[in-house]
Amino acid sequence: MESKMAKKLNYMKKNYILYLLIAPAIILTIIFKYIPMYGATIAFKDFSPIKGILGSEWVGLKHFTSFLTSPNFMEIFMNTLKLSSFELLIGFPIPIILALMLNQVRRAKFKKNIQLVLYAPHFISVVVISGMVFLFLSPTGPINAILTIFMDQPVSFMSDPDSFRSIYIWSGVWQGAGWASIIYIAALANVDPQLHDAATVDGASLLQRIWHIDLPTLKPVMAVLFILAAGGIMAIGFEKAYLLQTAMNIPSSEIIPTYVYKRGLQAGDYSFATAVGLFNAIINVALLIFVNKVVKKLNEGEGLL
Repeated sequence: MESKMAKKLNYMKKNYILYLLIAPAIILTIIFKYIPMYGATIAFKDFSPIKGILGSEWVGLKHFTSFLTSPNFMEIFMNTLKLSSFELLIGFPIPIILALMLNQVRRAKFKKNIQLVLYAPHFISVVVISGMVFLFLSPTGPINAILTIFMDQPVSFMSDPDSFRSIYIWSGVWQGAGWASIIYIAALANVDPQLHDAATVDGASLLQRIWHIDLPTLKPVMAVLFILAAGGIMAIGFEKAYLLQTAMNIPSSEIIPTYVYKRGLQAGDYSFATAVGLFNAIINVALLIFVNKVVKKLNEGEGLL
């Protein structure tokens, strides 16, 4: 009998065109994803640009220990975890709700106009979004102009650490929810209209049809997207957090990516910054494995990893 290895080689010979098609993607992935991983060894050395990676002194877990025992470790870690967790918990279901609502719109032209309005913020750059947030929430901005009608003095939103998390999350929801709903809308397009017609004849209400027809259709897509989102839960965006950061809201806005930027690029402590970034990546992988197992148990099927 032909061995498994021989069968695989024979299959590859017969379908070599398919392997040639994916070869560029594999090569680019190796060049830009795997080869740079060698730079992670900086985290275990006292890196000097003059000596290079190979010539720098090996110090083991010194920088990891320094970060974990630093006075502001818990504050930075919890800020990152809270901001990313709340963004996931609040931002994940909203595109699903939008997709379900848009799916009920029957007038095609009206539906397209609504989608255009919802998708538009996605194409605005993070810098512009941050500028808009400062403009609208400034003491002389339109939001405070309304609030001062009912209050004696304006609210300093951008200087308040307690307000930063809400500002960050809801501005992100406004910018990305419409675009994120596209996949769910595409999945709902595959629902057989006869299922809804039959359910309507049987006396099912709109909410019952959504619960028993639309949501089961979205369940596999929701599982995949939730795992992908949870896998990057600690990889929260650096740009907007840094742009919305002020001297007054640092207690809530200082997260691992902004801390890495300040220690690595601004202060030139490359080894320490790499160690912090590597620690962040390890937490991401652990969360990804954990979430995949939870989803696997909930679906009573095979995991996606």
